[in-house]
Amino acid sequence: MKRLLALIIPVMLVSCNRPQENGPGRYDGTGIMAEGWITSPHKGVLFEKHTGELEFMATANTDPAIVVDTTERFQAIDGFGNCLTGGSAILLNKMGQAARTALLRELFSPEGNGIGISYLRITIGASDLSDRVFTYSDLSPGETDPQMERFSLEPEKPDLIPVLKEILAINPSLKIMGSPWTAPLWMKTNNASVGGSLKHEWFDAYAKYFVKYIQAMKDEDIEIDAITVQNEPLHGGNNPSMVMTAVDQALFISEHLGPAFSAAGIETKIIIYDHNADRTDYPLTVLSDAGARQYIDGSAFHLYGGSIDALTSVHEAYPSKNLYFTEQWVGGPGNLAEDIKWHVENLIIGATRNWCRNVLEWNLASDPSYDPHTEGGCDRCLGTVTLSGNNVTRNPAYYILAHAAKHVRPGSVRVSTNALGNLPNVAFQTPEGRKVLIVVNVTTGKRNFNVRFRGNSLPLSLDGGAVGTWVW
Repeated sequence: MKRLLALIIPVMLVSCNRPQENGPGRYDGTGIMAEGWITSPHKGVLFEKHTGELEFMATANTDPAIVVDTTERFQAIDGFGNCLTGGSAILLNKMGQAARTALLRELFSPEGNGIGISYLRITIGASDLSDRVFTYSDLSPGETDPQMERFSLEPEKPDLIPVLKEILAINPSLKIMGSPWTAPLWMKTNNASVGGSLKHEWFDAYAKYFVKYIQAMKDEDIEIDAITVQNEPLHGGNNPSMVMTAVDQALFISEHLGPAFSAAGIETKIIIYDHNADRTDYPLTVLSDAGARQYIDGSAFHLYGGSIDALTSVHEAYPSKNLYFTEQWVGGPGNLAEDIKWHVENLIIGATRNWCRNVLEWNLASDPSYDPHTEGGCDRCLGTVTLSGNNVTRNPAYYILAHAAKHVRPGSVRVSTNALGNLPNVAFQTPEGRKVLIVVNVTTGKRNFNVRFRGNSLPLSLDGGAVGTWVW
């Protein structure tokens, strides 16, 4: 992948100095100018700023229109980003200081050529994209520690914590979510890293484990905004992994985790499920438990199964509870033309149109061999960037995220747009009042269309398979 080509500048409302003719002696430009960024894989265009003038006109042509209505507002947006795995942190920490700083600024700053990642999910203990399996309470066989007196963040101090601190220095408002792949092995029914479930006798100890984690990270000046109770609780085949039924998750939250957070004065959000869209019965079961529901902020989803539209049914059942989209991989070696089209349609557009407050791609960084990963862990997970020493390759997720993260800043609100044939789209209004529209052309041919806003029209076109972000 080549580097981001254009220096991106803030959008401005200006008067057009070069009138456009609309018939002899007529000019119906409004003076409202837009800026656009395009990725057109088949033409080798990678998140490049549109170079010509884009002006809203007082009259429209006959092409179909996407109508943006800021008076109809939906959920607020927390951010767009990645999962910073332990393996990602190892690779970043191996870079030279100057190269790492430059890359982190490019990824996490919205200024200059930065793409503005604003949300990270990190793993509580190891994930399958760590270099080994570990938790923060690894004991010898037969030992237990119910009061978490031997809890330790020591495994994260060489790589994850230093890298996170560098990122937070660049973007102090970054939101961080923590997710465990497994409880400490001594708490599990099989005493193993793969599969097994949390023993009921250790529910209280595991609640203390979460409390200790949040407090220990705070001692490192890292605020954990939210946790999910268990990554992919219905999948016990990963290394590490742990199965947790919906009934057990409700019991754990209602009688252990929720009260433990309250007693410790912890305001970190508790988010449930964290698995695929094909099993909305799971979060609905947990939310139906009134004891658990009082402590729950919302539900998290992946899309390795099911349809993104299913998320709206969870919102409609519990509209006061939030929705989050927390993981989707890109399989190596990647195919930009297909990956960006699918991910933008289903995640950037689909997840937000179905009430999600964030959208997270999976692994931030991998090496050219898709390492590090645990034995039996994912061996084809392509990072947003591939790192080989100081050499950086920008992969499909980089451009997928750029189209949303750069301009849809935290605190933006999704606003109404109409569905338009083969041009899936979503729009937002930023805290500063700017409008951001993201569109993907899922066909193979060029499509002409208009953007309509308050009676004015902006004529646009997108090549087949291209993605556009427009700001005014």
